[in-house]
Amino acid sequence: MHSNTPLSNNNVPKEIFKAYDIRGIVGKTLTPVIVEAIGHALGSEAVARQQKTICIGYDGRLSGPELASALSRGIRKAGVDVINLGLVATPVVYFAAYHLKTDCGVMVTGSHNPPDYNGLKMVLGGETLSGETIQALRQRIENNDLNTHESTGQGAERSYHIDDEYITRISSHIKLDRPMKITVDCGNGVAGAFARKLYEALGCEVEELFCEVDGHFPNHHPDPSVPENLTDLINALQKGNAEIGLAFDGDGDRLGVVTKEGNIIYPDRQLLLFAEDALKREPGATIIYDVKSTRNLAPWIKARGGNPLMWKTGHSLVKAKMKETGAALAGEMSGHTFFKERWYGFDDGLYAGARLLEILSRFDDPSAVLNALPDSISTPEQHIQMQEGEPHALIATLQQTAIFEDAEVLTIDGLRVEYADGFGLMRPSNTTPVIVLRFEADNAVALQRIQDCFSAVILAAAPEVKLPF
Repeated sequence: MHSNTPLSNNNVPKEIFKAYDIRGIVGKTLTPVIVEAIGHALGSEAVARQQKTICIGYDGRLSGPELASALSRGIRKAGVDVINLGLVATPVVYFAAYHLKTDCGVMVTGSHNPPDYNGLKMVLGGETLSGETIQALRQRIENNDLNTHESTGQGAERSYHIDDEYITRISSHIKLDRPMKITVDCGNGVAGAFARKLYEALGCEVEELFCEVDGHFPNHHPDPSVPENLTDLINALQKGNAEIGLAFDGDGDRLGVVTKEGNIIYPDRQLLLFAEDALKREPGATIIYDVKSTRNLAPWIKARGGNPLMWKTGHSLVKAKMKETGAALAGEMSGHTFFKERWYGFDDGLYAGARLLEILSRFDDPSAVLNALPDSISTPEQHIQMQEGEPHALIATLQQTAIFEDAEVLTIDGLRVEYADGFGLMRPSNTTPVIVLRFEADNAVALQRIQDCFSAVILAAAPEVKLPF
């Protein structure tokens, strides 16, 4: 579909409407015409929810400005006003929705997808759209159920520079006990436009790696959940005299952490530290973590007087559960951490970095604090590749039929099988046709035993599957 061809029969590609966001290939499944149509549907939905203004922003991808202006045209067609924040990190759009009291924000971002992708993360009336609410936008377009500005008047657009207010808001309540020297790797993502300013405002000395925003991502991919993408940061820490390394994904909502010696502190271990800190100020608070996270969290949170709650993976699902339970803090293995205590409850990698530095500044040796956090032997996320629709079907079958000896089986999201000495997880991805697996145990022997149990159960139900372990 060429970018200036009108949409025939109001058709938009179904496959771009994902579980947590909209995502497509620029110039193919995601063109300005398609984004304008989605904007029109979003604006119409905003009107139905009695919302009047939507903040929009875009990350460092090359297609960002053009798609953001198409989005704005569509939203304004429905008679809704737009505040254009320009080039910002995803959490800055979430912040603007609170700070400017619009309750609505749309971020044009491809997150950590390859450079030829882009997409939309959407909040309306304080609700992060996901699942059915995202599908409802597609249905509005297909049914031509769209507000026209003939009845409401065309929405207006204004530009607003919010970067300084965001940084001031964070530095007004986060106080470091001492100045720290840090290295930040932004992987040429949009966090590079904020990281130095933010951490210098907190009193840090900042060494930058790949902080020039460049949508070609010439150095490494901006995804800190992949260990290879942290190699440059690890090398810089070993050569220089910074105390800690922070890395960010392409749109700045996820944080990676590396110690002075080059140990990666995965997000579920970061959450141990954040939970301990938050519980000092909010005793008894609920702390949510996703099914992929370490089993070290529950006993740690309980021991510090908190209420641990395991929940489904997916940033919009976690936010909804936080609202429902009033949780102070939540975290996902993928690196999304959501602070409600002292912040607004959205995922923000830049803010998570600030909270981490606040805690670590109380100690002379930050690496020792991080390395001392409970740890287990675990596998990275592993994937079984399948055809569209197959992962959900297989997991649904296994939830009914699979038998695991001497274990507790949790079916919140797929199957998480808890043993005395470890756990295994299999769940269908909501974004690609794969089954996601993760294993953790007290030792290598236990890890192998748990993987063998999973392998037997999966192959009994689907002998043709190629296992990644």
